[in-house]
Amino acid sequence: MPRPETHCAVRPGREGDLAGIAAIYNHFIETTAISFNLEPVDMAERQAWFAGFAERGPHRLLVAEGAGGSVLGFAHSAPFRSKAAYCRSVEVTVYVHPERGRGRIGSLLYAPLIAALREAGMHRAYALIAKPNSASEAFHARFGFREVGVLTEVGHKFGRYWDVGYWQLAL
Repeated sequence: MPRPETHCAVRPGREGDLAGIAAIYNHFIETTAISFNLEPVDMAERQAWFAGFAERGPHRLLVAEGAGGSVLGFAHSAPFRSKAAYCRSVEVTVYVHPERGRGRIGSLLYAPLIAALREAGMHRAYALIAKPNSASEAFHARFGFREVGVLTEVGHKFGRYWDVGYWQLAL
C-alpha cells in the first residue's frame, strides 16, 4: 500500500481535475454503497456537474492536490433541494482516494469548505450517509454534524437495500 501523502494543497477544483475526480468517485460507485450511482460516471457527466460550482458563494468544489498534480480527494457543496426555500441549505460530501483514506485529507478538505459556507451565509449543511458507515459517521460528528433522521431501505444496490442517515450541521 502506498505511503500516506504527507503534503497536499487544498484549492478550488479545476476542469483539469475532472479525470482524477471521476476515477475516485467511480471507485466508490463500483465497489461500495457509499454512492447510490449504479454506473460509473463519464467525462461528459463530470463536466456538466462541474458547471454547478463557483469559487465564491455556497456551491464550491475543493480538491486536495498531491505531488505532481494528482487528485487525492475532493469535497463539494451543492444545492440541498431545487425549491427556492431551500436556498440557505446545502448538501456536502467528501471523497478521498481509496489508497489515501483514513488520513487527514478529508479533514483538510472539509474545514475550508465549512468555513466558506459560513462566510457565504448558509444556514444548514446536510450530509447523507449510507448505513452502516461508522467511519463517515465519526468523521462528520468530529465536524459537529449530528444525525437527525434515517430513511430506511431507501436505496437498492448490490442486491440489497440500504438505509441513509441524514446528518445536519448548523452553520
